[in-house]
Amino acid sequence: MSLSPMNRRGALKLLGLAAGAGALAACAPSSGPATTSGDPLADNGVKDFNFTAWSLNEASTKDALTGLVDTYSGASGGKITTASYPYNDYLNQLLLQVQGGSLSGVVQLDVAWLTTLAATGKLVDLGPLVDKGGYTDAAIGIGKAAGKQYGLPWTSAGIGLIGNSELLGKAGITAAPKTVDEFEQALRALKGLGGGVVPWAAMTKVDQLKDFIAWMWTFGSPVVEGGKIVVGDDASVEALTWYKKLYDEKLIAADVNRFDARALFSQGKVGFYEDAIGGRGAVTKTAADKELGAKLMPISRPVKASGGTPRHLAWGHALAVLQGDGSAAAAKFASTLTSDPAYTAKWFKGAGLPPTTKAGLAAADVTADAYVTAFTGTIGANTTPDPFWIYPKFAQIETALANGVQSALIGKASPKEALATAKSQMDALTS
Repeated sequence: MSLSPMNRRGALKLLGLAAGAGALAACAPSSGPATTSGDPLADNGVKDFNFTAWSLNEASTKDALTGLVDTYSGASGGKITTASYPYNDYLNQLLLQVQGGSLSGVVQLDVAWLTTLAATGKLVDLGPLVDKGGYTDAAIGIGKAAGKQYGLPWTSAGIGLIGNSELLGKAGITAAPKTVDEFEQALRALKGLGGGVVPWAAMTKVDQLKDFIAWMWTFGSPVVEGGKIVVGDDASVEALTWYKKLYDEKLIAADVNRFDARALFSQGKVGFYEDAIGGRGAVTKTAADKELGAKLMPISRPVKASGGTPRHLAWGHALAVLQGDGSAAAAKFASTLTSDPAYTAKWFKGAGLPPTTKAGLAAADVTADAYVTAFTGTIGANTTPDPFWIYPKFAQIETALANGVQSALIGKASPKEALATAKSQMDALTS
């Protein structure tokens, strides 16, 4: 995927106004990727570099990642200066600092952001390191943008439903729901348990309502077709009408994002919620029930009609390297963290995130993990990239969709009116 170039004056204007991530993403330099003198992967004797990661900010991963950083720093003899920001603020912070020239070293990226960062012209092409890493073909793909390997894959999977098998059993649900109708029946059975049980802690806050994309797919909308946004078609309206019905019946909790859903699930009060594979670490770390991890049940997204193919949004993390004096040392760290068996094994053990190398996935600890095996088989096997990633202002486009969905949920507009308004706003962002 490539981005339309914008002029640098526009970039500086947007930076000065601290515009949103989507606007900043449109500010690629018109001259194409910047270059540094010499080979950015050639050792120039500089051992120190920076490492910026949201995983250093989250309780479920902070300790494990800090340990890996300390181990590598001690072995290499270089100083690694770390920084972190909450996930929801992370992309804005990176773009502001990268465009301002104040950030270098290794950065953790959601794969959705790779094209955006590549458009700044500040990323190092890590292609020469890929063959040495032994990554799977699928994993290599999530690290590419504009035809170059700007990211080394750290973990990959999808976003799908996670059930609490104990609660499902109490509600008489003996098998994972395969169709939307079966899913509805399961939600009503869970509601019947009472006691404050939330049948489905679906995303209802704007910041993560992009999850609704997969439900539009489920009901038959392509969302984007032939490069044009088709949100507001009959299938997407049907999907939102269904979503609001569940919301009105209190089968879906109000005002919930991923972090809220995890907190509720960790209390044993949620039947289903949606998450990436790393959610296990977040919900089990704070759970009073120390057996909760064994009750996590990855479930393929229900289909509208029997025989359909489940749809899930692709998800993953990559490590990218910004140009600068320490880029060679930073690239070596990124390669080690994502491909060295000793490091991938410790990251899997500490964070529960599967590796992206063939050797890592074949490790006994990974193959013996029933949750990871179930997740990759039921959810990871049917993933599709976010259709809005092809647009420079994808984050703003997703926000427009999320605002539309939420306006329908809270009754400010009908599903049809809400999506029509959203589409108008989204179309304006693609011009």
